[in-house]
Amino acid sequence: MTKNIITTALVSLCIGTSSFAQSTKNSNVHIGFAYPISTNGTHAAEYTNNASFHAISGVSYSEKGFCASGIASLIKDSATGFVGSGIANIIGNKANGMQAAGFINYTKNQSKGLQAAGFINLSGEVIGAQTAGFANITMGNVNGLQAAGFVNTAANATVQLAGFINLVDSSTAQVAGFINISNKVEGTQVAGFTNVANVVEGSQVAGFINVAHKVKGAQISGFINIADSSDYPIGLINIIKNGEKAAGVMVDETGTTFLTFRSGGRILYGIVGMGYNGSRGRDIFATQAGMGAHLPISRSFRINGEATATSLADFRRTADLEAAIKVMPAYKVWKLEIFAGPSFNYAMSPGLFGAPFDHHSLWTEKSYDRTHDFYIGAQAGVQLHF
Repeated sequence: MTKNIITTALVSLCIGTSSFAQSTKNSNVHIGFAYPISTNGTHAAEYTNNASFHAISGVSYSEKGFCASGIASLIKDSATGFVGSGIANIIGNKANGMQAAGFINYTKNQSKGLQAAGFINLSGEVIGAQTAGFANITMGNVNGLQAAGFVNTAANATVQLAGFINLVDSSTAQVAGFINISNKVEGTQVAGFTNVANVVEGSQVAGFINVAHKVKGAQISGFINIADSSDYPIGLINIIKNGEKAAGVMVDETGTTFLTFRSGGRILYGIVGMGYNGSRGRDIFATQAGMGAHLPISRSFRINGEATATSLADFRRTADLEAAIKVMPAYKVWKLEIFAGPSFNYAMSPGLFGAPFDHHSLWTEKSYDRTHDFYIGAQAGVQLHF
């Protein structure tokens, strides 16, 4: 609604200023102070100029080379070349070249080239680029680049770069500091917080969450991926309608018992878990996160490969940070899956008191106040799919 009101007002301003013009004339140079104080006088809106210079504001039918105004340039039809103003450039038809304004550029139909504004660019269609300190708003398509400090909107766009939000029906690439919203992405969405799309034929990369209907590619997030179908989600929690979700219990060679949640697509999945071990006379608490991949062997049997990071601490004097690669054959009966297998582990224990567990290390080294270990472990568990 706001966009339509702004557009209507600008069109009215441009046409209203020059509506009295019935025919066009040509002028090599147009020099003025503010309409109608200029070399073209009250008939300025009838002239097509090769070059125009105005101290405050200028009015013309069209410009074919260069136009500069201290405050505003109002061009009834089209402009070719450079149009620059301290506040606003208003063009009633098309622009081919560069528009530079301290506050706003407006082109009713098509801007071909570059629109650069301190605050906002408005255009019917863009072939080239729009750059604005706050917003780029295009009613039609952008065949090129939109770059704004806050928001970009278009029907379809090639590339959108925004400090906060990009809005488009379809795009090749979207990059936003906070959120991207698109119906169809044939490329990449990258956002600091979240991406939202209907169909993604490429990838989604978000700091927190990706949401899509169908993804033909990868979903990569710092925390959550949500989709109806996505075979390659990379996140700690992946809610995929046609994928897998399983809650389970797992125990490793030290006796640490974990409650786990694995979720993902047909191939990749994420892992989160919390654990406890009281067998050493101390309360050791564990947290775990990682990624895994399924290698199907038969309908009931498969091998799960996982890479995890685990923190073990008693919140007093001991701590253990572990990275592990796990190979776990798994057998599934109905919705119940049983798994077990070896793990290849690296542990780093900071502090003077060493690791909370004896790992029976294959290799160990003490450096300053840290102990480094490499050891082979094992784990087994059961999980319920739902």
